Amino acid sequence: MYLINKRSLFSLIPILLLMQTSVMAQTNDLKNTVEIMAEDLEAQVIEWRRHFHEFPELSNREFETSKKIASYLEELGLEVQTGIAHTGVVGILETGNPGPVIGLRADMDALPVVERVDIPFASKVKTVYEGQDVGVMHACGHDTHIAMLMGVATILTEMRDELNGTIKFIFQPAEEGAPQGEEGGAELMVKEGVLKNPDVDVIFGQHISSGVEVGKVNYKPEGYMASADIFRIKITGKQTHGSTPWTGIDPIVISSQIITGLQTIVSRQLPLTKNAAVITVGKINGGVRENIISEELVMSGTMRSLNAEMRTSMHEKIRLTATKIAESAGAHVEVIIEEGPPVTYNDPDLMEKMLPTLQETAGNENVNLVNARTGYEDFSYYQKEIPGLMYHIGGKPSTTEPGNAAPHHTPDFYIDESGMKLGVKMLSNLAIDYMKSSD
Repeated sequence: MYLINKRSLFSLIPILLLMQTSVMAQTNDLKNTVEIMAEDLEAQVIEWRRHFHEFPELSNREFETSKKIASYLEELGLEVQTGIAHTGVVGILETGNPGPVIGLRADMDALPVVERVDIPFASKVKTVYEGQDVGVMHACGHDTHIAMLMGVATILTEMRDELNGTIKFIFQPAEEGAPQGEEGGAELMVKEGVLKNPDVDVIFGQHISSGVEVGKVNYKPEGYMASADIFRIKITGKQTHGSTPWTGIDPIVISSQIITGLQTIVSRQLPLTKNAAVITVGKINGGVRENIISEELVMSGTMRSLNAEMRTSMHEKIRLTATKIAESAGAHVEVIIEEGPPVTYNDPDLMEKMLPTLQETAGNENVNLVNARTGYEDFSYYQKEIPGLMYHIGGKPSTTEPGNAAPHHTPDFYIDESGMKLGVKMLSNLAIDYMKSSD
């Protein structure tokens, strides 16, 4: 047992303060480097973004996108892994100094949308998606995510000798969902070991937003974005002539009753003061002619929740509601529920630890605590395995009123490229600060 007397303890205080001051000074020096390099790299980041925007690729088809990313990461001298979850790319930065393993993630896929935005680098790409001729557009900002993470990789590789630990730059395909009959996205990347060898301790991800002003950052601890599940309800009745409905069992009328019943699940059966939830029927197929009551009808939709228990309850209540209403009319019903991404859950301890980094990088006045969103992010699959943090950065020009900004997934979606510099600085500083806090 070792004893330290008061005199010895007091003599240690200046040394400890000096060490703390030295660490803070080193961290500040690194952040000054980030500031300078982000400024110098801005034009290159914009050039990368414009290339990916002009040549977008759909989920699990990001072949040329991944080649360009891998080639650049190799130029940086990183260990590069390709072909993860079909087209995923991972660059590994080993600093040579002991420390945590940090994951930084960007998604790569575009959407089957025809672009209407009048910009020189607008997408003209056409392809076939699930049997339909479609346009292809980065209508959710994933092109900016790629470009920003490439910028971050450049900065952190440059300061490799001054960092501690390992960084995995994760470029993920199919965030928007794999094509029908295929696996993909974050779920498949996790399954194929993207968080292993070396084992990732923590992961950070950011999403640009067309509705958030450039320079602003939105965050929320705990449930931030919703789980997203798909349900399909097949009703089998009895076909008959439209003039004599009593001789058959009408699945169309039954479907209307089920739709009404589904809406009462959220409005009357869930504790909405706890968390929000949404059930939407988005597709109905049934009938071939106006005077024939069809035998079958299939409807499908989405359910969103911000709480795991409420999510389970919604599954049970959808099955019960559809089954009992159909049975009451003499019909048979089949309910299929496909679980999608879970709740995007920002670990509260990690959020508290890294909030000062968000505030310091963007400015206290620009960092906003917001309500949860009912959109989903498959970043949540990483968060199921390890602590993770997702936030939104602004991509809306200050001259555009919030209500006039085109939503994501639409032909008029637009991002102000000046917002990307903050994203480059933010991911860089999060990695630096997490490393230093783990010393």
